[in-house]
Amino acid sequence: MFPRILVANRGEIALRVIRACKELGVEAVAVYSQADRDAMYLKVADRAICIGKGPSTDSYLNIPRIIAAAEVADVQAIHPGYGFLSENPGFAEVCGASGFEFIGPPHEAIRKMGLKTEAKEIAAEAKVPCVPGSEGVVTSDTQALRLARQIGFPVLIKAAAGGGGKGMRICRDEAHLAEALQMARNEAEAAFKNASVYIEKFIDRPRHVEVQILADKSGHIVHCWDRDCTLQRRHQKLIEESPAPTLPLQVRQRLGESAVRLARVAGYVNAGTCEFLVDADHNFYFIEVNARIQVEHPVTEMVTGIDLVKQQIRIAAGEPLPFNQDEIVLRGHSIQCRINSEDPDHDFRPSPGRITALRIPGGPGVRWDSHIQVGYVVPPYYDSLLGKLIVHAPTRDEALATMRRALDELAIEGVQTTIPLHKRILRHPDFLTNHVDTTWVERVLLPPRSGPPSP
Repeated sequence: MFPRILVANRGEIALRVIRACKELGVEAVAVYSQADRDAMYLKVADRAICIGKGPSTDSYLNIPRIIAAAEVADVQAIHPGYGFLSENPGFAEVCGASGFEFIGPPHEAIRKMGLKTEAKEIAAEAKVPCVPGSEGVVTSDTQALRLARQIGFPVLIKAAAGGGGKGMRICRDEAHLAEALQMARNEAEAAFKNASVYIEKFIDRPRHVEVQILADKSGHIVHCWDRDCTLQRRHQKLIEESPAPTLPLQVRQRLGESAVRLARVAGYVNAGTCEFLVDADHNFYFIEVNARIQVEHPVTEMVTGIDLVKQQIRIAAGEPLPFNQDEIVLRGHSIQCRINSEDPDHDFRPSPGRITALRIPGGPGVRWDSHIQVGYVVPPYYDSLLGKLIVHAPTRDEALATMRRALDELAIEGVQTTIPLHKRILRHPDFLTNHVDTTWVERVLLPPRSGPPSP
């Protein structure tokens, strides 16, 4: 096991990794920007090193400063968390070249999985179903039109090097294809410095289901079952649950087996997630791999009893997975609500500011993963996640009741939050009866308002 690890991230995930290190007997070194100098997790780290000003380009995205901090702290490994540099193959490669173990997949696997066109080729080799579409990037509007006619409208245009909904456009007819292509390319270039896009069939009103995988360095790969991430707004997840409540057992098993096959063909190591769209007939289609720990990992931990962050560290240290597939058993149901400092009533406008009051829920089956405390200032530079409220109970109905109670207990004052939105969702009959899809939030819960936009 490593004596000392650098945590190259901030906020909730930095605290989560630090806690895992402590329980493994590993020293944890935190990095921070000037905007995070008073963050609570810095006080529980064994050491904290400032790496720059508030903007992420000056700190959490600055590879030379992170490597310098690792050298100064004399660490043996670097955990990237999620976001920032976690899926940057160049960062993973620099870590290795600098003598630090990157706690994540090999840079070659990150590079393969980071380009969705290559990931689809790997999925096809692994005999994992993919959404019908282009075999690679589309290089011209003429080629795009020919492909769209072949697979049929509507089509989805997606950035080849992206994620998070950026560089993504739905096109429902030929007349708007050229315009949609240009908009997607422009957004992809701005977000990822890569304007390449590809086209696939648009699956109308699907559910979004993902499979957690773990792979050690000896080639032993397992899946930790599935999570449903259907509740989204503009491709950003709001609520996750495990297991996916609408999957028949046979489909759940095939999903897990498909994810393991794909990881094996890709030469994958460490934790990762294979994401799928599932249609109304339970047909599933691979869409991408997230080569990192994910925001929603706690629901998997709750239903399997596996600490995924500890497993990440152990795998990076060369330890074998301590369990086989048949030992990973689902127990009960878990739900997670992402609590963000945003105003849902005003188009999810970010709400930075000082936390003036905080009441954290508790009781049986309740978990609160967060880095905030009274007096904490939510900076304007980063993702607006304040914390994750997670519950676990024997059944989905009981988990829903626990989550409603926990949301009623949770109070955060000083900034606007998404707590009221989650309360609405958790009481909506469509969600309670599983009649939702990836467009449901915008289509049913938050339809566009008529008239001028709110100030």
